[in-house]
Amino acid sequence: MRHFLDLAAPTAAGLRAILDEAHARKAARKGLPKGLPDADAPLDGHTLALIFEKPSTRTRFSFAQAIRQLGGSAITVSAGEMQLGRGEPVDDTARVLSRMVDAIMLRANSHATLETLANAASVPVINGLTDISHPCQILADILTFEEHSGRQVAGSTWAYLGDGNNIANSLVEAASVLGFDLRLGVPHGHDPDSAVMATACARGGSVDLVRSAEAAVEGADVVVTDTWISMGQEDSKAKLAAMQPFQVDAALMARANPSAVFLHCLPAHRGEEVTEEVIDGPASLVWDEAENRLHAQKAVLLWCLERL
Repeated sequence: MRHFLDLAAPTAAGLRAILDEAHARKAARKGLPKGLPDADAPLDGHTLALIFEKPSTRTRFSFAQAIRQLGGSAITVSAGEMQLGRGEPVDDTARVLSRMVDAIMLRANSHATLETLANAASVPVINGLTDISHPCQILADILTFEEHSGRQVAGSTWAYLGDGNNIANSLVEAASVLGFDLRLGVPHGHDPDSAVMATACARGGSVDLVRSAEAAVEGADVVVTDTWISMGQEDSKAKLAAMQPFQVDAALMARANPSAVFLHCLPAHRGEEVTEEVIDGPASLVWDEAENRLHAQKAVLLWCLERL
């Protein structure tokens, strides 16, 4: 069963196939209405279940449009609309849905919920975000870098600034599998997941944990950040204070490669993790990045259903 739960499980060849397919399908759709299926409609007759335990804009719309463009359909629900939200075991839900749909996407509060669902499901399960990882977002980030730089991600240098959250974790996984250098500029006490870091190091990934924003971005090809307070976390004055030296502003971007690009998964808090002049400036690719969630996830769906 080809589940897509994180970026550590697929091989480098598997991730490369997903990225190449995403590039090709995006190029093939130029000028087409957004709701028109792809010419080959490879998932005609297939149904994708979209389950959300957390609010969503980009994940919800991109997955719904992805399955539509591939010729299939989506059934979208919040966990509170299901018996899952009233205490039905996750594995029971997985067994029922596996008899009614061809794949399941879950946006979950806990990564453990996602793993339980995948272990019990007999159809592919896709991670639409958990507290540990956000693999679909990082695929979109890599897709965005590659289409704008004209080269593959291997050998490039990325800098991540801020909280060691699910975005940071998935970047660590991607760097160790696809062979790009990653510097994580995070304050003490806010490191990425230790197990994720250990696995990346064991794989030989070039991942450095630094405590200086300036050291992280020096000569980088890509500068990435995310909100300092993730969904479901309480706003903390102490955490905001610790994060302040890692704000991405014009002076910090000037230390990166002259052709460096800025990425943010959105939604952004302008004036906190990034200044307006950066996120709305010429180096920012956040709108292409958001669109590329759609194209990357189309390829993920095809990979999960063994069409790649």
